[in-house]
Amino acid sequence: MHNSQEGQPAIVLVRPQMGENIGAAARVMSNFGLTDLRLVSPRDGWPNPKAQAMSAGAIKDTGPVRVYKDVAAAIADCSMVFAVSARLRDMEKQVYGPVKGCASLRDHMHKGGQVSLLFGAESSGLDNADVALCDGLITYPVDPGFSSLNLAQAVAVFAYEWHLGRQEVQNVLRPDNLSPAANKEKLIGLFGHLQTELDQAGFFFPPEKQTMMMRNIQNALTKARLTEQEVRTFRGVIRALAKGRGGSKA
Repeated sequence: MHNSQEGQPAIVLVRPQMGENIGAAARVMSNFGLTDLRLVSPRDGWPNPKAQAMSAGAIKDTGPVRVYKDVAAAIADCSMVFAVSARLRDMEKQVYGPVKGCASLRDHMHKGGQVSLLFGAESSGLDNADVALCDGLITYPVDPGFSSLNLAQAVAVFAYEWHLGRQEVQNVLRPDNLSPAANKEKLIGLFGHLQTELDQAGFFFPPEKQTMMMRNIQNALTKARLTEQEVRTFRGVIRALAKGRGGSKA
């Protein structure tokens, strides 16, 4: 499938297992006008003949699917990312239904940002480390007694809702003087810079809590939805503080 197109989200399938599900997801995306499909470490590699057959021509008609080694690479150009998950996580993340989730993504896109959706593997869903990179969660109002959806079905619910809402929204003009939203590549760079300096400053104590402490910091900064200018400002602050104590110059 071709590069991200203005006016639509990227669909990211994280570690999908069955080629048939990838093909079915591509097919329903094409049904509702979505063309940006990204795969993170598909179990059976890529290209996949079973996916091709199940797509009923959708993959061939819309172009090559892009494959990435990890989630960070797949969402590097995105400034807002939602995870589609049936279970709530032990994180401070905004949780949306499909209607309000689509509206929030569309509003962000109209302000100049690229958006994407993460869908987890069939057997295990998304890792907490993947969800930590996201700005929010979308959950579907399914029966709690049987909440598991097939991967392609989960994509179908979102694709339908996105297509339906697209008919109802008017474009919002973006002020010319507004700095664009920072994409995930820039945010991950900020997180790495901050983690390095905090580690050197002895902030992470006890050391075994570093992962959880850093994840809390990431969640707080992600919720702020920083612009590119704000990320540059934060990195300048970190450099100044590090220089003041003889730290690095990253």
